[in-house]
Amino acid sequence: MFEQWRYVPIPHRRVLKNEFFSTLLIKKLTINKKITKPKKRKQGPKKSATRRASSSNDESYLPPADNGFCIVGLGASAGGLEALEHFFKNMPDDSGLAFVIVQHLDPDHSSILVDLIKHHTNMQVFQIKDGMRIAPNCVYVIPPNKDLALLHGMLHLIDLSLPHGFRLPIDHFFRSLAEDQRHKAIGIVLSGTGTDGSLGVKAIKAAGGMTMAQEGSTAKYDGMPRSAIVTGCIDYVLPAKKMPAELVRYVRHPYVSKVAETEAVGETHLEKIFILLRSRTGHDFTYYKRNTIDRRIERRMAVHQIKKVEDYLRYLQQNKHEIEALFKELLIGVTNFFRDPESFEVLKQKVIPRILQPKSAETPIRVWVTGCSTGEEAYSVAMVLIEAMNDLSKNFKIHIFATDIDEQALAFARIGAYPESIVADVSADRLRHFFSKEGHTYQIRKQLREMIIFAKQDVLKDPPFSKLDLILCRNLLIYLGLPLQKKLLPLFHYTLDPGGFLMLGPSETIGEFADLFSLVDKKWKIFQRKSALRASVEFPPVPLIKGERRKKESAKSLGHTNVVQLSEKLLLEGYTPSCVIINEKDDIIHFHGHTSRFLEPPTGEATLNILKMAREDIRIELRSAIHKAFKRHTTVAHPNVVIKEGGREFSVNLIVKPFQQESMQGLMMVIFEDVNQLSQHKPAKKSKTTSTSDQRLYDLEFELDSTKESLQRAIEELETSNEELKSTNEELQSTNEELQSSNEELETSREELQSINEELMTVNAELQTKLDELSQANNDMVNLLNSTNTGTIFLDNQLRIKRFTPAVAKVINLISSDIGRPINHLTPDLVYPHLVDDINQVLKTLVFKEQELHTRDGDWFSMRIFPYRTMENVIDGVVVTFVDISGFKKQQLAKEAALAYAHNILSLVSEPVLVLNKNLQIIAANEGFYRIFRLTPPETLNRSIYALGSEWNIPALKGLLQQGQWRNGGVEDLKIEQYFPIVNQRMSITVRKLTPATEIFAGENELVLLAINALD
Repeated sequence: MFEQWRYVPIPHRRVLKNEFFSTLLIKKLTINKKITKPKKRKQGPKKSATRRASSSNDESYLPPADNGFCIVGLGASAGGLEALEHFFKNMPDDSGLAFVIVQHLDPDHSSILVDLIKHHTNMQVFQIKDGMRIAPNCVYVIPPNKDLALLHGMLHLIDLSLPHGFRLPIDHFFRSLAEDQRHKAIGIVLSGTGTDGSLGVKAIKAAGGMTMAQEGSTAKYDGMPRSAIVTGCIDYVLPAKKMPAELVRYVRHPYVSKVAETEAVGETHLEKIFILLRSRTGHDFTYYKRNTIDRRIERRMAVHQIKKVEDYLRYLQQNKHEIEALFKELLIGVTNFFRDPESFEVLKQKVIPRILQPKSAETPIRVWVTGCSTGEEAYSVAMVLIEAMNDLSKNFKIHIFATDIDEQALAFARIGAYPESIVADVSADRLRHFFSKEGHTYQIRKQLREMIIFAKQDVLKDPPFSKLDLILCRNLLIYLGLPLQKKLLPLFHYTLDPGGFLMLGPSETIGEFADLFSLVDKKWKIFQRKSALRASVEFPPVPLIKGERRKKESAKSLGHTNVVQLSEKLLLEGYTPSCVIINEKDDIIHFHGHTSRFLEPPTGEATLNILKMAREDIRIELRSAIHKAFKRHTTVAHPNVVIKEGGREFSVNLIVKPFQQESMQGLMMVIFEDVNQLSQHKPAKKSKTTSTSDQRLYDLEFELDSTKESLQRAIEELETSNEELKSTNEELQSTNEELQSSNEELETSREELQSINEELMTVNAELQTKLDELSQANNDMVNLLNSTNTGTIFLDNQLRIKRFTPAVAKVINLISSDIGRPINHLTPDLVYPHLVDDINQVLKTLVFKEQELHTRDGDWFSMRIFPYRTMENVIDGVVVTFVDISGFKKQQLAKEAALAYAHNILSLVSEPVLVLNKNLQIIAANEGFYRIFRLTPPETLNRSIYALGSEWNIPALKGLLQQGQWRNGGVEDLKIEQYFPIVNQRMSITVRKLTPATEIFAGENELVLLAINALD
């Protein structure tokens, strides 16, 4: 039974009253428990009220339903927890808002969402209990296996009525939120799959509330936010962490908070806004309901945080896209399938059978759906018609004309793909028969789609359809002023076939036009056209523009009914004999009195042309009078025109009188004034012969005059035609010259295009050459990198691998599928944990870095890291190279080991010992040398032997070391004696040449050993 509440529709181009939704919800709730009206209590301080609300379900401690704060509904599904965390981390704890979280939860498991939200906000967080009243600065979370509704500020839990997988809890709560809170309703759609929430944001937008959706790039699953954005009803598209700041600014705007009265939209400003709208969209909103216009403008001002009307007017002038947004806001294009389901049932039972039964199979059913928005109502009518035909076992062609002024909405309707959330409004049987499921959408089947023609049309100024059986104009009139309503209802009467039906919205009425329609259903405002009367309608209707006088259409565009009424009025104002009213084409549009003595239908094709219907006796005079009256715009009379009938003669005065009234422009009245017998009006007869002769002469003179007039008229018409032909000929010559010029321009353009084509072919050849060169350079580069035996890795700015050489496999085991992976996802075979840190440092500082590393297998590499620079000197990553130095490193280590070995041997000798290189620099000394000569290693090593002191500048030693014979190995051991004051003793110096292994001391193939001994 809850389905009756679940499918409460959201109105199209209007918003249902609270009482309607409240009544349906209360009916459902009273099935399970008795609902009592809460007692009004004096509200205490906000903190106290909030604390009591959290600790007790006693309504006496809760704030009243008529609260002054906004309620924010947050809808989320898959990935929504992260978005909720970002949202509440940035939401102030004292915003004065209440938050209701509706998330898709597993109905079979308890939820810990309350505990998770508590970690990110200091506001009180509750799991909703049935009948809980909402308080500001609190967060309420829906429990599993329940649907949620809001009524008079109280939350009500509803048992599920749909199977698992078809639930749409976000849509259901958003709808009730819109009904209950009106402009204080705020709906936010966060991460999730599917389309839940898309219908709910439409309802909130229609109620004057505000909507937000999470930016798709920041949502883990963008299905729900994307579906909500597609509806065109989202005011803000933001990441979850940026929503709180915008939300707080919005609720502090006077339109929402009412802390200060919103500045009234003045008449001058409003007219300027209308001018901007009309110049941009072509539609005039001057005579739309003022309250609706004001509310929608104020809402747009709140969205943009603009408090003064003149500032918003300036914003409109500077931002053309805002004019489009305001235009869509004023349209209030919100609808859904089977809006007010009971009304469609009444339509199916009471109206459609009365339309179908008298119809033949060849006669199509014609329906007009005005203001169709995104097409749900038009498709709903089509479904009902098909079902009714099936019930009656009849088959008819159905033509449904669905019109709107919103081109984007019409484009959406033509596609016929609707979100899966329509299951809340369309029964499973209808979904099966009229839709096909495609992913998260339902596609209208071809049979249904072909019945409907969607067209852009302004019902206030564009020509209407005709011969209609049914018109649906639901909730459009309530937004139009009384002058526009008075124009539309006669128009609907005119377009309907006799006995056709008109269906208005529940809050609309036909007003003073009860003489045009009879009531069929009072509740759902269904009316039937009265065929006995015809409405006075201007065709096509034109909206009034303030400050301008609208010119009336010419009489040819007026309906037959207006002509009848106006002419009858003029005829009754004074005595008028038999006459007809003709238009500028000489066609009769109205007869008055008996005209059969003067006019008769001709043989052959039927016509109403007066010159073809006039008797031959008066045709010449009638043609002349009509021509003169039309040309001079004055009354023309031909008195005493003789007509012969059955051997008798009578005379008639022909009078052609143009209408001077503006509404009858182009029409003329032809009067046939019957006079007495011709003989009574002639002079007294002198004799029978004289009388006959005079009469004959009179007739001949009259015919001659008529012939002259006809000839003169023909000459004038010929001259006029000749002038027109000359003018036409000149225009044709001018057009021919323009065409010739255009042809020359086209020829020039063709030559230019040919030239451009050749240039493009040249450019294409050059690009192909460049491509070949690039391919060759790429091949050379690949071969170069592969042949260097240097391991190289190219990384982008995010340290993802772009390219590498095969030699790098010795350090990092890379394969082709690793391209695109971050370097930190790989484990190199290096005993060095700071590789990624060094790469980041180079990328940050752009300073070259070099490091010697070794692998776990003992191989040594020289690593170099430097920035990757493009030809435009832009840093686009880093390059890391690994050069194998294992052989050099092993030689170096062996050299160091040999030196250490030699040093250890020398340290065992107690006498002083020195080792010199070929440049006579000391490269080693033992402890005995340092002890006896009182020197230190820094004072000794890598210094020339002569720099140790003057006592070492021994000429004999110097000459000996520089002797070529000794240097060539001719003498091995030489001895020199020298007195050293530092030890006060003569010393014997033994000089010996050494030849070490070249693999240890590479380049050190000339070493000299000095052994120093004390002399007795």
